[in-house]
Amino acid sequence: MAIIGLGPAGSTFARLIDPRYRVIAIDKKRADGSAQGFEKPCGGLLAPDAQLMLGRFGLTLPHSVLVDPQIFAVKTIDLQAGLTRYYQRFYLNCDRPAFDRWLMGLIPGHVDVHHDSRLVSADRLPEGGYLLRVAEGDVVRELRVRFVVGADGSFSPVRHQLMPQASIKRFVAYQEIYTDEHEQPFYSVLYDRRITPCYCWALSKNGRFILGGAFEHESCRARFAQLSERVHDFGFRFGAPLQQQSCLVSYPTRPRDFCLGDGAGAFLAGEAAGFISPSSLEGISYALDSAQLLARAFNEQGSEATLQARYRRLTAPLRHKLIRKTGKAAVLYQPTLRRLIMRSGVSAITPL
Repeated sequence: MAIIGLGPAGSTFARLIDPRYRVIAIDKKRADGSAQGFEKPCGGLLAPDAQLMLGRFGLTLPHSVLVDPQIFAVKTIDLQAGLTRYYQRFYLNCDRPAFDRWLMGLIPGHVDVHHDSRLVSADRLPEGGYLLRVAEGDVVRELRVRFVVGADGSFSPVRHQLMPQASIKRFVAYQEIYTDEHEQPFYSVLYDRRITPCYCWALSKNGRFILGGAFEHESCRARFAQLSERVHDFGFRFGAPLQQQSCLVSYPTRPRDFCLGDGAGAFLAGEAAGFISPSSLEGISYALDSAQLLARAFNEQGSEATLQARYRRLTAPLRHKLIRKTGKAAVLYQPTLRRLIMRSGVSAITPL
């Protein structure tokens, strides 16, 4: 089988899949975890659900993955209404590339890992299985595999080529990184319907300040410029950007947004399958969870013909949980309801 993508989902699946399978893993990042021309705009905050999954795996996070500061409260700002509230949260502030490298380092030796590689095309073969064309450096080679696991993010080439009918709404996640000029580091969530129907974020990380948001495709840069101007009124301070990052981010709103596979031998995990929270865009915990469920479906005794059915059964609670989060997203992104909650002070903490 071939695994496409070694983010949290791909690395976890590669670590847990039974050694009886011959596995090749394809990842566009270099062996040091970097990817030329691509830096995913992820805040690198490990939510409690992600921490729970690591605990269930029996894994302990190395100190080298953690960065300053550690977050105990989120400063939530409604830019339109001028409302600010603080809510207690228990995140671990991590270096996301270092986190991915750590997970890749746990992949056992029987998995054949190819870095600096990408999927060029994938075709289903009449006799069963798949023909993959993979570019590794300047060389393109063909692979014939029985199974394909797409753990390749929002704009999944596996999903796009083998399951083109499986559409899902996407935003552009765009952020800029600056030298942090604030006296006190913080993490902030920002809402303004005039800027985005989703949300924006601001985060201190290792002496840097990150400002970003999830925007509609056609107006991404203009909306970010609007955000940059607006937050100055709320005490945010930053100069010229040191770095710019962008990628697509999935936004599931309906049960059919979750695509588990093609019904044959191609499977999807993590954000490629639509497993990401619509209310927070948090995807690491769902990547870890869906990957271990897919590995479990493969590792269970049973026929190959029932693999898709087993994976669907195992992920049912995960899909139901995410559908429930669409209700939370509807409240957070609806200005009137959000303001009612923020003005009520429910669950908010009072700074001393």
